[in-house]
Amino acid sequence: MGMMKEFKEFAMKGNLVDMAIAFVMGGAFGKVTASFIEGCVMPIVGLLMGGVDLSKREFILKEATKNELGKDVAAVTIKYGVFLTTVIDFIVVAFVMFMVIKAINRMKKKEETAPAALAEPSSTDKLLTEIRDSLKK
Repeated sequence: MGMMKEFKEFAMKGNLVDMAIAFVMGGAFGKVTASFIEGCVMPIVGLLMGGVDLSKREFILKEATKNELGKDVAAVTIKYGVFLTTVIDFIVVAFVMFMVIKAINRMKKKEETAPAALAEPSSTDKLLTEIRDSLKK
């Protein structure tokens, strides 16, 4: 039973829960980004490239054929268009993450440079200060 209690404590730590939430949000962000790239960016890139759908670009190593039984055998292709689309997707995600981290670091730096509010000395500190001042006289 001790192992279950230990696991529960581990699973409920703030860092682990935060990491799980970040993982789910990251997956959703990846889907949104992929949708944006495929639906908005790539059509513009294709238009600039003369109306080419980049995701459909491929290099055919072996044409599709029929086997001896008359069934279709798929072509062997290198789908470099899908790869390029994924690379563009990665670059966008990496840039957005860079901007988010840069903003977080900027906020942290402002917090560090903000002057700390002067705390009111405690009653003990006041008493010790009075004693010190009276001894100086």
